[in-house]
Amino acid sequence: MQPAEFAARLRAVRSAAPLVQCITNFVTVNDCANMILAAGGSPTMAHDLREVEESVAGAQALVLNLGAVGELEAMLLAGKTANALGIPVVLDPVAAGATTLRRQACRRLLAELGFAVIRGNASEIRSLALGQRGGSGVDVSAGDAVTQQTLPQAAELTERLARRTGAVIALSGATDIVSDGHRTLLLHNGVPTMARITGSGCMLAALTGAFCGASPEHPFAAAAAAAAALGVAGELAEAHRLRSGAGNASFRTHLIDGVFRLTETQLREGVRYEVYQG
Repeated sequence: MQPAEFAARLRAVRSAAPLVQCITNFVTVNDCANMILAAGGSPTMAHDLREVEESVAGAQALVLNLGAVGELEAMLLAGKTANALGIPVVLDPVAAGATTLRRQACRRLLAELGFAVIRGNASEIRSLALGQRGGSGVDVSAGDAVTQQTLPQAAELTERLARRTGAVIALSGATDIVSDGHRTLLLHNGVPTMARITGSGCMLAALTGAFCGASPEHPFAAAAAAAAALGVAGELAEAHRLRSGAGNASFRTHLIDGVFRLTETQLREGVRYEVYQG
């Protein structure tokens, strides 16, 4: 994947303006909707069981966020409709290993639906891959964080889960790992302040939905480009925060602004990545 491909995926979102159906949690629903709008897409956040089939039928992508675990039946119904219509589905397995309820929900989702992309932090991906309890609430646990020492194990786990599920796996962290089981990229954009706001992972899942909706035949490139776009936007937002002396609340606003204002040139020249060789 060349730098120009990242820019091409961003161009596709702004050209196609995909409608993205999100079933997500009440904590981050507004930020997820605004992130899709910032990228150039259009969000719909309908989640009622009585309308999700009809709603997703008109969308170009579906995002299922396990933060809304109480909406599991709606997720399954919407996901089955999307699968039948060939609409890409993105799963964000929020706190997948934290409780029995969430572990059981993940098992049902993986058993009954097909996903274009599964995006989670290291603890969530580990939980899906191994079926283990883990994580620190909705955050990655310190023991699962991707470091230079743990990178080989995290990459292997990501690749294994991709092969098992048939989905592109996007593991988010200080280093993002994106794999389809055959190709694996390491992305090095982003800033630590992104972990100091609620919902940066949820926003990335929503953004990934927009990129997948605009490039449904290219889920690997879409997932990688979405992660790169948010990472570069985060760097721009952090530079603005440091200049102004602002805090994390302002950073959240500037992160959304950063995606809105992101140019193809900024993405092409700003993305830092490498092909993982194992």
